[in-house]
Amino acid sequence: MHLITRQDELEAVVARFEEQEFVTVDTEFIRETTFWPILCLIQMAAPGITALVDPLAKGIDLAPFYRLMGNERVVKVFHAARQDVEIIHHQGGLIPQPLFDTQVAAMVCGFGDSVSYEQLVQKVTGGRIDKSSRFTDWRRRPLTEKQLEYALADVTHLIDIYRHLVGELERENRAHWLKEEMSVLTTPATYAPDPGDAWKRLKLRVRKPRELAVLQVLAAWREVEARARDVPRQRVLKDDAVYEIAQQAPRDAEALSRLRTIPKGWERSATAASILEIVNEALDLPREDMPEMPRQVQLPEGTGAATELLKVLLKLVADKEGVAAKMLASGDDLDRIAAHGEEADVAALSGWRREVFGEQALRLVRGELGLKFDKRRIRVFETAGKAAAE
Repeated sequence: MHLITRQDELEAVVARFEEQEFVTVDTEFIRETTFWPILCLIQMAAPGITALVDPLAKGIDLAPFYRLMGNERVVKVFHAARQDVEIIHHQGGLIPQPLFDTQVAAMVCGFGDSVSYEQLVQKVTGGRIDKSSRFTDWRRRPLTEKQLEYALADVTHLIDIYRHLVGELERENRAHWLKEEMSVLTTPATYAPDPGDAWKRLKLRVRKPRELAVLQVLAAWREVEARARDVPRQRVLKDDAVYEIAQQAPRDAEALSRLRTIPKGWERSATAASILEIVNEALDLPREDMPEMPRQVQLPEGTGAATELLKVLLKLVADKEGVAAKMLASGDDLDRIAAHGEEADVAALSGWRREVFGEQALRLVRGELGLKFDKRRIRVFETAGKAAAE
């Protein structure tokens, strides 16, 4: 098993991939001690071609690989692409185009929710993946033959899976469904979120606008610091400390030192001084500039029963269409449709989802469709008596 460590080898194999219709891609990375993932191995395959590239090799320049990722004549096939694309976007400054995610495609084709690569390999090819090397420290060199074989299997089986799913999408006329789903994965904002939105990652343990103001500036500051220092967010400031500072609102080092989440002596550090500065700025905001507390959706009385009916309809439609139910609608989508009907601003009422499920959901809410138990099966029917779906 050959590991590419020289520039001329990388150039040569990329030139071969650039002649193909598609290339399957996977990466191995480590991010336990860093904010940004450390790229440790790149695996690629196409019919008759395989390659294992060592990004850690001395002097190697990955520019040819990134050129391939941006080559719009070659489809880039990943399974569960988000983290791989994050690495490519961060290090190469681009998003692979065109992109095909086999996990998303499998959900569209009815393989279930978030189907794993191992499950797809077994269902599509009948093969099995040896998982014994999955916890490898991919930074260590040399990598063993067994480790390289394990890594390469992540892209070789993907060739048959990709071909199978493309055939399924064409047969079921669902290629446009997948195209809509790929839009999130190919949007740059997905991989460079605004630090000002970092507070949304946290559980909302604050109850007052002033506490929320502190939480927001703290979370944004921590996000910027973590990225700049390339360390995990928790290494900069633990979540519990963020919550406690937001709730207790310390204005000086002495007040900060009294918090149980703050290590002894830390309140005198430069980091603590930075935190106190932004906390005081947030606390001194005029009342009219304080953020509004997010409002929990209050569903009208009786909505729960309507939601339960929508869940039954969702299951029927998902089974009939052979698509994962959560691809069609989330629980929150159903609650909002039950409460607000056509006015609900949810994914289930746009694009292909509306075509497949959303319109029927609205008709059920309006009373134009009904559900009945018939011969041990639940069926959908027109309220006028005409069957709508079997």
